[in-house]
Amino acid sequence: MTTHLHTIRFSTPGPGTIRDLSDEVQSAIAASGVVDGIVCVSAVGSTMAITTIEYESGLVRDLQDALERLAPSSIPYSHDARWHDGNGHSHIRASLLGPSVSLPVVDGAMAVGTWQQVIAIEMDVRPRDRSVLVQVLGG
Repeated sequence: MTTHLHTIRFSTPGPGTIRDLSDEVQSAIAASGVVDGIVCVSAVGSTMAITTIEYESGLVRDLQDALERLAPSSIPYSHDARWHDGNGHSHIRASLLGPSVSLPVVDGAMAVGTWQQVIAIEMDVRPRDRSVLVQVLGG
């Protein structure tokens, strides 16, 4: 069994930024030499989430709007009262979506649908430097 670790690094301009990672994840799979196995894509940090979506502008906006309805930025959070950093909603949103996604690797490629991309979502209230780990396992 082969294990390959790749790190994707990037900066975000601030909250709500959604970045398509699909090409970089596929490149990591190709570099690993794994033909059949699994890939795990995981955000480093508690205010970023990883998921899949059809990455098109309408659905990107719909997801951002849905997150605002689920964990509004305009209400008080105990986290904010304790730390005074204004990102309580950021932590909740990231927790709801989760820090990672694992996908099958079949014939050297992510097993995803035609309109399914792997994305990172910035939830924090300020620009951030981010790392996303891509772990590929298989043979």
